[in-house]
Amino acid sequence: MITGRPYAEVVATAARIHNVPPALLHALIKAESGYNPKARSRAGAVGLMQLMPDTAREMGVEDRLDPEDNVQGGARYIKQMLTLFDNDITLAVAAYNAGPDAVLRRGAVPPFAETRRYVPTVLREYRKLQGLAADSPL
Repeated sequence: MITGRPYAEVVATAARIHNVPPALLHALIKAESGYNPKARSRAGAVGLMQLMPDTAREMGVEDRLDPEDNVQGGARYIKQMLTLFDNDITLAVAAYNAGPDAVLRRGAVPPFAETRRYVPTVLREYRKLQGLAADSPL
């Protein structure tokens, strides 16, 4: 468990259940909401992991504002992205942000400005939490 972070136990539980690195969940949460469980985007994403309504529904999330429900759904979704992209964390994170179809069409991080900023931000935090150098391969 990564201690000293908000929602450490919630994240640790979701990471264990869905077999994803807790550091990845923390990195996503920091980028998505800054650990604000009430965060809302103009696009309609809500909660710690900024789940869109359709994604939340598909992931079985009943209350996107509930931290446990939201993190469980986000963990389930990033696990699906990791599976879809053969555990390529870069592509999975890009798909979390831009959607899997955008990544599948290109076979790479899509050229969207937001996604091009988002992926390095998440990966930098992930490496930091893993104790890796900023340029370490994943």
